[in-house]
Amino acid sequence: MGTIVIAIGGNAILNPERGDPQEQQRLIDNTAGEIVEIIQKGYDVVLTHGNGPQIGNLLAMQDECGLVHPQPLDVCGAQTQGMLGYSLQQSIDNRLKEKGVNKQVVTILTQVLVDDSCTSFENPTKPIGLYFPEFKARKMMERGIRMIQDQKGFRRVVASPMPESIVEVEAIKKLVHAGIIVIAAGGGGIPVVRKNGLLAGVEAVVDKDLTGSLLATAVGAETFLILTDVEKAALFYGKEKQVDIDEMTANEAERYIKEGHFGKGSMEPKVLAAARFVRSGGKQAIISSLNKALLAIEGRAGTRVTI
Repeated sequence: MGTIVIAIGGNAILNPERGDPQEQQRLIDNTAGEIVEIIQKGYDVVLTHGNGPQIGNLLAMQDECGLVHPQPLDVCGAQTQGMLGYSLQQSIDNRLKEKGVNKQVVTILTQVLVDDSCTSFENPTKPIGLYFPEFKARKMMERGIRMIQDQKGFRRVVASPMPESIVEVEAIKKLVHAGIIVIAAGGGGIPVVRKNGLLAGVEAVVDKDLTGSLLATAVGAETFLILTDVEKAALFYGKEKQVDIDEMTANEAERYIKEGHFGKGSMEPKVLAAARFVRSGGKQAIISSLNKALLAIEGRAGTRVTI
């Protein structure tokens, strides 16, 4: 059936409003069940995931605790990769055993190279983490933390440079070719740069769908499946004249992005990642909801992007 890379949104495995460890595990178990169904259809699966709510919780705990030094964003990204990788890996392994499927699952701690000259570092605009009341936000800003304000309150903003390449890509490819289910590049990957030939982490987060597109291309996937909280991308989203999109070409996707149809921090990077994947040789990219993953692969749900 070929190789499929599946990108799961962080909100699919932790509700940021009411999530707790038990709720997170329940959602991960549901997600694992969907993934195992896809594996049973004969696909080689590579999995990546978001980490927005999880890294937001880590940052909030650091902000509230004055007894330890706060960890930089790259380290927080590594922590969430390990935490979520462990939970997903174990849950998928359990579901495989229940179904009598003899496959191994591994998580790769994954670094992603970014360009440290990206303007995103000078003008960070990516919201991350929880909302804070004004008095708390003012204290955080006094410590040099950049914040923005919207209707819900104040929120931290960080750099979000474009991913350029995946450091551990050759190891990932060898595992995939060996028939192992791989979880990689969680949270968009740990952002790093090369200085004098050596790797160094940077204060940033990377969009997981854009990194997922790189990952899908690198492993030679035929399909890149992006799972989110809506079944389809749409034009005029949330308005009376909303039009759900069943299928679009890469050219159409890029035109719709320029016309401003997709949310900057939500659907736009998904559509951009889908277009980049098919332009790089992929057969198709699909955007759909988690509970319709299998239907989307079968062509019965979601938005399909082709060349």
